[in-house]
Amino acid sequence: MTDERYLKRTILKETVESRFLPEGSRNLRVFLPPGYNEVLSYPVVYCQDGEDFFNFGRVATTATKLILDEGLEPFIIVGVDVDKKVRTEEYAPDGSRHEAYIRFFAEELVPYIEGKFPVKQRKEDRVLAGDSLGGTVSLHLALAYPDLFNRVMSLSGAFYASSQAIVGNCADLSWLTIYMIVGLQEDAYETDRGVYDFVALNRNTRALLEHKGAAIFYEEKDGKHQWGFWQQEIPQALRYFIEVE
Repeated sequence: MTDERYLKRTILKETVESRFLPEGSRNLRVFLPPGYNEVLSYPVVYCQDGEDFFNFGRVATTATKLILDEGLEPFIIVGVDVDKKVRTEEYAPDGSRHEAYIRFFAEELVPYIEGKFPVKQRKEDRVLAGDSLGGTVSLHLALAYPDLFNRVMSLSGAFYASSQAIVGNCADLSWLTIYMIVGLQEDAYETDRGVYDFVALNRNTRALLEHKGAAIFYEEKDGKHQWGFWQQEIPQALRYFIEVE
């Protein structure tokens, strides 16, 4: 039976106007932690595939449990919705909408959140989280805006050749901290770009990041390229970035 305390949570629907995105706006959902108080300030976890993180990843329930039961510092979660029809174009670094999306994210979304909610505004207090291509775009956001972001949570990141080339061309990445997990049963996963070995993609990207000096948590374990696997991994990933009070 689910503890009632975990079900009492506040999730707001927000819309951010954008001059970069063709639609002119983007919908968000914002989780406010237990005991939320506007005189305090909070770290923020920004999730790509926002709807999926909340519905399939159960990130709000997980966060509530971690805060109430394990004493993690209360934090806000911002889930950024995506139209699945243009997801690859926005999230992949060679996608036609990628530059517009990352500019929206860094130059419009973050200022919107930091203007409306009492959040901490150091890069150490912003975490970028994503699954598959969501992990990819999170890394590329940090690479494009290192003054804003230096913490990335990648769940089975889709680090295709274009991403690996960008990482390979970076100089020093000692400022970056990245959490990477991948499932061992993701070695022949069919995507809209073909069949890929996600284990190999993540191993190669890890080696490139290590060579550039990034701080990396890396783990391979039994799991498939699906939310059933990622949902189980979110608590450990959040513990990695959010400290106990």
